Amino acid sequence: MLASGVLGISGKTLKRVADSGAGAVVTKSCGLDVREGFPNPTVVEVPCGLLNAFGLPNPGVKAICEEIAEAKDGKVPVIASVYGFSKNDYAEAAGIAEEAGADAVELNVSCPHVREVGVEIGQKADLVAEVTSSVKSKVDVPVIVKLSPNVSNIVDIGIATQRSGADALCAINTVRAMAIDINVKKPILGAKIGGLSGPAIKPIAVRCVFELYEAVDIPIIGCGGAAGWQDAVEFLLAGAVAIQIGTAIVHKDLGVFKEIESGLADYMKDGGFRRIDELVGLAHRG
Repeated sequence: MLASGVLGISGKTLKRVADSGAGAVVTKSCGLDVREGFPNPTVVEVPCGLLNAFGLPNPGVKAICEEIAEAKDGKVPVIASVYGFSKNDYAEAAGIAEEAGADAVELNVSCPHVREVGVEIGQKADLVAEVTSSVKSKVDVPVIVKLSPNVSNIVDIGIATQRSGADALCAINTVRAMAIDINVKKPILGAKIGGLSGPAIKPIAVRCVFELYEAVDIPIIGCGGAAGWQDAVEFLLAGAVAIQIGTAIVHKDLGVFKEIESGLADYMKDGGFRRIDELVGLAHRG
């Protein structure tokens, strides 16, 4: 799956990603209102991945509706990522996305660098539960909740989310981090603190998926640092039923989807596996 935040604002681009082999695409996170985001610099490459603090810039969920319709020409599920600063914001945005044809909604409760109160939602189990319940009462399409790794116990958040009716979890969003320019002696990002993605966070993401798998009964989507078929297998063994790809597209290209698909198919054939679900959670057995 295409992860939210990468190539997700244009319907044409989402369709292109689908044509490149993605099994599903997730839009960039959109809220009820237009948002400009943070001043530059908003992204910096670090040795272990990418550090970004875009500040959720978007044209608003109503503007993205036309893009969702165009993206559906890619013939794969289109998942709308929405955010808000209250449970009602989330529910209204999700409802608009559903009306536009989104096959599911992903709730971004875990952006690590937005200053408003919204950033706190994903760090508190009761708030995540309230948001999830509110959205579930508004829409009929599946609701996926994207969890934050910037918490003391992600399992508690996952359990509360499941109890509130979530259909699936996505683990994880970016890890709160920063970089400082030693020459000018100031933080590089305009927002100072951002979210780290890429290879460095994969072990964190795998751990989160592993722990969640032992505690919840709903599907888990692995996200964070996957760049090759070996990473996809690792997430599946930990308990994920699907994998989202983001930063790897920047470091490689859209060919990463078919590369992972091909490598995974060979791995399954060599191991005598006939279905993906035979791999899911295998690391927990024996």
